[in-house]
Amino acid sequence: MDMCAAKRVDIISDTHGRLSAVLLDELEGADLILHAGDLTSESDYFELATIAPIKAVLGNNDYFYDYGPDVRSTATFTYEGLRFAMTHYRENLPEGDIDVAVCGHTHRPVIVRRGRGLLVNPGSPTYPRTMDGPSMARMYVQDGQVLSAEIVSLMR
Repeated sequence: MDMCAAKRVDIISDTHGRLSAVLLDELEGADLILHAGDLTSESDYFELATIAPIKAVLGNNDYFYDYGPDVRSTATFTYEGLRFAMTHYRENLPEGDIDVAVCGHTHRPVIVRRGRGLLVNPGSPTYPRTMDGPSMARMYVQDGQVLSAEIVSLMR
């Protein structure tokens, strides 16, 4: 696969109304941003959309905010030939034909195999709950394949 033709998907969650300069710098150049809930800021949602197209879901702290009709508790979509599912809570992720499952809520980053696909929780860039500090996740995808997936530390 030609990595130059691959699309970069940056995954965040639990920003809680605070987009740090380090996070915004890391997101520059993304082809797609996924936010797995607890944005808690309409202006942050629209700021992220100026960097790259964004897909987001509602977290347990988002129900008093209006991000528009496309932001619901669950999102399923196809991107670069991969089937994605995203919810805030891991237990609400749909089963079945999913290549990449994305969740948040725990503020703890993890990337693990889930059936034939991947489960990604990017942790939190704002309020991490591990000694590793603030984080996000990054994937490169192309033609129905995940070429790479990693947790990106936002400690500077």
